[in-house]
Amino acid sequence: MAQWVTIWRAAQLVGVPRGKLQQRVRSGEIELADGLVSTETLLKLYPQTRIEESGLLERVAQIRDDAFGRRIRERLLPSQEVLAQRLFSQSQELAELRRHLQRYHALVIGLRDSLGEAAGTVGAGNNPLPALQRQLNDGLARALASDAVDVLDAMDDMLKVVTAQVTLRPSGHQFVVEGHDSLLQAGIRAGLKLNYGCGNGSCGMCKVRVTDGQVARSMPSDYVLSEAEKAQGYVLACAHTAASSEVTIETLEAAGPADIPQQQIVTSVRAVRELAPDTWLLHLQTPRSHRLRFLAGQSVTLGLARGEGLRRDYPVASCPCDDRNLHFFIARDDDDPLAGELLAGRIKAGEAVTVWGPSGEFVLGDGSHPLVFAACDAGFAPIKSLIEHALSLDTSPSIALFWLATQRDGHFLANQCRAWSEALDPFEYTLSAHSDPATGASQMATSMRADLFDIDCAYYIAGPQAFIEALRAELGAAGVPESQMSWEIVG
Repeated sequence: MAQWVTIWRAAQLVGVPRGKLQQRVRSGEIELADGLVSTETLLKLYPQTRIEESGLLERVAQIRDDAFGRRIRERLLPSQEVLAQRLFSQSQELAELRRHLQRYHALVIGLRDSLGEAAGTVGAGNNPLPALQRQLNDGLARALASDAVDVLDAMDDMLKVVTAQVTLRPSGHQFVVEGHDSLLQAGIRAGLKLNYGCGNGSCGMCKVRVTDGQVARSMPSDYVLSEAEKAQGYVLACAHTAASSEVTIETLEAAGPADIPQQQIVTSVRAVRELAPDTWLLHLQTPRSHRLRFLAGQSVTLGLARGEGLRRDYPVASCPCDDRNLHFFIARDDDDPLAGELLAGRIKAGEAVTVWGPSGEFVLGDGSHPLVFAACDAGFAPIKSLIEHALSLDTSPSIALFWLATQRDGHFLANQCRAWSEALDPFEYTLSAHSDPATGASQMATSMRADLFDIDCAYYIAGPQAFIEALRAELGAAGVPESQMSWEIVG
């Protein structure tokens, strides 16, 4: 018998991006009932789906008894207490189903016997009771027959033990909690704009109200909820994880950059690494008690304490899903004293760097449109952050990256693009080079034209001003509305 699951769970079961299923919903291939899709429909569209091919068993099979295995366990499997609670919850459901089946079985057997007794006391003329008795026997035989198990049902039961699905109200957004992640960690990892501050149970900014399902404390916290808040179901998202397979919580999410507060954090240099002769990676780490809350694509101001002139704005190149580890691509620039200090080797691991921000409105819009990213040189920094955020959301049916290099090391992370392309079906990329950014932008638009201009895509452009202006003009001339374009000047 077919079961009904959410689009999020359906994507997990058949192993495809959620955006692809949503696209099939819009095209009419998948019909939803109250926002749910039947496993029967999924198996018709993806008949090759098998539990051994879904990736679930492979992920669990990686677990070994060494240090690596312990890390995998923490990432993929919940704690023993949470696992026991989820198993107990499913056992309760199974026991309740068995009780119902036993009662129905007893009812049917009793009815069959009563019909048999009644049939013997009624004349044989037009007696309908024997026919009813035969119909009841046939139905009982069919009910007791062993039908093939729906593979998606079995996979869904397994997922409910290993992972938990959380629904946010009032937005309706959903995410999955895996391993030892807290509600907050899992939500941020899924690309959602949840409200939080310290992330370690001290400030209380991540309070959420649990309206359905059960949660369990995952770490101690200093912030004390009032008795009234506890009675209403409030918990700290950073200090609790999902204990049942499905949880619903109430919380407000940031609508955009205006909802992200300005922050000042003293970070430390974790690493400095050369990506190419003229481009370096600066890796900063925030304190555990004070993480940077920002949106993918935004920028911050970096400043060194040992010099007032050593301050500069840079786009964050990393994803908000890892808010403690901030990455920046620093290009050689004679007008940037901070870049001069870094490329000269005078910024060392452990040095304090103050971060102010975030700023900027170059962020991913809502919706599930195909995404097109265009970068020139170090403009890849905010583009990389947006791509990682888009991959976390898993709502876009396709992602295309076009990256222009005007310098000898302009494609300083080409290996990252290759890795995305090899690992992800909906991702493709094109690398190009030209010494003039405007001419390179025109050539880039030509390569886009064949595939993308007739599709309702969202375009995100980052790089020097000449590159942005030329590409915007080309896109506009090809009929792309300005409302579908976002851009950020970098360099």
